[in-house]
Amino acid sequence: MAQQTFKKEDFTKKDDTEYQIMFKVSEIGEGSNLITEKLNENGEYETIQAPIKRFDDSIFIVWDKPFNGRIIFDK
Repeated sequence: MAQQTFKKEDFTKKDDTEYQIMFKVSEIGEGSNLITEKLNENGEYETIQAPIKRFDDSIFIVWDKPFNGRIIFDK
């Protein structure tokens, strides 16, 4: 499985209650087996159930605030 890390700064504000980060389908595939992990204060990754939205050739991970983390996906 492949992974891609991201930082808080990579998120954009969607509205007053949500932030999102965008990935292209060409980078991570269709996202059918996508796992989102958040880096916690102990420096360990924990799996979260973040909403995933799709639009055209993009996949968006949505959360209530930006966080450092990674996505794990089938390549």
